[in-house]
Amino acid sequence: MTRWIEQDRPVVFFDLETTGTNRTTDRIVEIALVRIDVNGSERTFRSLVNPGIPIPEEVSLIHGITNEMVVTAPKFQDITGELITLTDNADLAGFNIARFDIDLLIAEFKRADSEFKMEGRRI
Repeated sequence: MTRWIEQDRPVVFFDLETTGTNRTTDRIVEIALVRIDVNGSERTFRSLVNPGIPIPEEVSLIHGITNEMVVTAPKFQDITGELITLTDNADLAGFNIARFDIDLLIAEFKRADSEFKMEGRRI
């Protein structure tokens, strides 16, 4: 891996696919992340997520994830522990995360009776 910035703490690049574009009412249907530690080691995580609500057909046409694909997938609350571990003490990066993904991620953690802490993180 070629480093283009001086990295003093881990960084997690992540992306979400969702049931729509409303940050407070829509749900995650897929999450993928890559954690790069300061020593250059990488850990990845990817999972479909059962949102507990229907995925609108017009949204499935955009990201290709259907209701049938997520019916046996874990619910968000089932993966919160792993997500917290992988994002621990890490800065966050990704396309459009500051305007959408982070807010939706925080909302999903709240719905799962957990907390995604943002204090001290760089975006």
